[in-house]
Amino acid sequence: MGAEVSSLVNLAGDLAGTYRWTPSSGDSVDPAVAEADLCALRRDGYVILPDLLTAAELVEIQEAVMPLLDLQGRNRFEGHTTQRVYSVLNKTRACDRIADHPRVLALLDRLFMPNYLLSMLQVINILPGELAQMLHTDDGFYPIPRPRAALGAATIWAIDDFTADNGATDIIARSHLWGDRAPEESDREPVVMAAGSCVFFLGTLWHGGGANRSDTARLALTAQYCEPWLRPQEAFTLSTTRDTVRAVSEDIRRMLGYSIHPPFIGQVDGMHPKRLLEAGAAEAL
Repeated sequence: MGAEVSSLVNLAGDLAGTYRWTPSSGDSVDPAVAEADLCALRRDGYVILPDLLTAAELVEIQEAVMPLLDLQGRNRFEGHTTQRVYSVLNKTRACDRIADHPRVLALLDRLFMPNYLLSMLQVINILPGELAQMLHTDDGFYPIPRPRAALGAATIWAIDDFTADNGATDIIARSHLWGDRAPEESDREPVVMAAGSCVFFLGTLWHGGGANRSDTARLALTAQYCEPWLRPQEAFTLSTTRDTVRAVSEDIRRMLGYSIHPPFIGQVDGMHPKRLLEAGAAEAL
């Protein structure tokens, strides 16, 4: 961040010297595919991205997260019959693929400013008998009136098949365009999709976990994202160890907050936050 600033205009650019902004792996996605996804997303508020995970990846995720499912929700929002795992990045590398999947990043690259952040990464296992979650929007806690552009976006990944009976996420199509209108329970539509698929939706879309009326659990992962100038839901720079940050991909590292939103939001002691990783690596030698 030592580049000279000769005018206020320059403050809009990347002032980093050593750690310049780099493109995401979303650049590897066919632009025609990404634009089609974006068109559906802007129209309906959500888009289903089918079959993004292989059978082997699904097994790896299941084997990694099942031993971590030892607690159930503490309130109606979390679900008293729903198991959740937080701080996932510190506990397994098996879920990294859902946080930085190129198909997802290609959409985020088109929605948000560079260096957008990961806001939440969580495992959600809805057990039999769970009631429908209250309808909500994921960026509703940012106090900016609607209608407005989404400040965040979310993905929910089906690790088990999502059916109308086992707690598939319910959405209200096109509700991202609403102003102050409140949703009705009758508006809910389940997102039915095969394991390995993902539903991507805008933070302004009304949705909620569905009731699990089946006799088996429904396992899913969710990754949520936000603009780089907003505070994310999880304080990843506090909760994620430096060793974990060194182990994840460059895309995830950037989304954890080891990045700069121009001109210098996110700096540490006047320096790029990646300097912290350098210091730690040197101490370990």
